[in-house]
Amino acid sequence: MYKKIVLLLLILIFLTGCNKKKFELDESYYGKNDYIEITYNDLEDKKKDSYLLFVYSNVCSMQIPCDQIFKEFMENNNIAMNSMSFLEFKKSSYYKKVKYAPTVIIIKKGKIVAYLDAESEDDYVIYQDALEFKKWVSKYVDLKETE
Repeated sequence: MYKKIVLLLLILIFLTGCNKKKFELDESYYGKNDYIEITYNDLEDKKKDSYLLFVYSNVCSMQIPCDQIFKEFMENNNIAMNSMSFLEFKKSSYYKKVKYAPTVIIIKKGKIVAYLDAESEDDYVIYQDALEFKKWVSKYVDLKETE
């Protein structure tokens, strides 16, 4: 009997611990569908905000430029994304964790929730397909239905 109770408790802890709740971006990002160019100083002002950040570089070795994929995602989902150059990004504290660009970083209240790794073969398909990118973002962010 004791083993069954412990097993049941462990299963409940596992299930509740793995159930990540989606969050909403700040309201100003919904209902728009374009890049919002920001600088390091702007990024510092967003320490309590929740948003998507596209960090771009001047070099893109992907078959389809990822900025086009992300733009398609924004247009299809009526959502805006901050963007900044990798040179500006390197000034930020986020650079300690995210070392390569291009990338998209999901930020919740100033903290990194997830990011695409430009060096990862597993993330490559997400960079190259707007539906795959949407699936990835949707794991963490509530993509509100907008009119």
